[in-house]
Amino acid sequence: MPFAPYLYSATLLVLIVEIIAGRHRGIYRREDWWVTIGCIAGSAVVRPIVAILVATVIGLALPAHRNALAGMSPVLAFALVFTVTEFAFYWAHRWAHEVKGGRHEWFWKLHRTHHAGKYMNVTVTLRINPFWSLVVPTPWVLGVAVYLGLDQAAGYTLLVIYGWNLITHSHFRWDDAVRRHPRFGPWFRALEHLLVSPGMHHTHHGYGRDGGNFRNYAVTLSALDWMFGTLFIPEGRPWKYGVPGANPPWREEVLFPLVREPRASNEAAGKFSAAEI
Repeated sequence: MPFAPYLYSATLLVLIVEIIAGRHRGIYRREDWWVTIGCIAGSAVVRPIVAILVATVIGLALPAHRNALAGMSPVLAFALVFTVTEFAFYWAHRWAHEVKGGRHEWFWKLHRTHHAGKYMNVTVTLRINPFWSLVVPTPWVLGVAVYLGLDQAAGYTLLVIYGWNLITHSHFRWDDAVRRHPRFGPWFRALEHLLVSPGMHHTHHGYGRDGGNFRNYAVTLSALDWMFGTLFIPEGRPWKYGVPGANPPWREEVLFPLVREPRASNEAAGKFSAAEI
């Protein structure tokens, strides 16, 4: 079942509603346009190559296991593929943040593009370094699932994860009112220990009060954050979005590691005031 048209249509629909609601007015710099356009164009080139690479590697590594799980129950197959995909992404995503400033900072710099936008709306789902898809485990896990005969489960997993990304990245924060409601608020907070809400992911993209990109790493299953000690349920919206300090040049955001910023720019990007922490 081809899911791409549904994903593109859903993205366009949310984008149009956000624009009509005025959620994109006056928030972009010229560099933001170049980054977003560059990421979309770069991903259109790199992701098909990644798909071929994944299929080739898996075929060589598991030559005797093609369609080995094709007879599995569809419900069990989806539960398995979805859970494994979420678990693998949680740890890769967490590692990308935790290596910042360390020996393997290249992994953070690949992911940094997604966080560098100083705003939060559906366009952030498109602001992804094209080479991130080479190292993030999602295409590899889904590739293995398809090879083993669980292609339908892999498709529905992709649909759920991408759809949830649209919900949690969009500018609409319907969850604020629910969380503050005297009757439904406690129940909603309990649910946030299991599923990621927009507020929780906005926190992950922010800093200052009710912000912190060092927590809430899961895409949909916040139970993973709860289980591994990185869960944070906010009271409101982050003080600011993005990464403290100056962003690197747009060419590096799109083409790292092929393009790297000069040392002077790198040092400048790491400076920010104590009030921004």
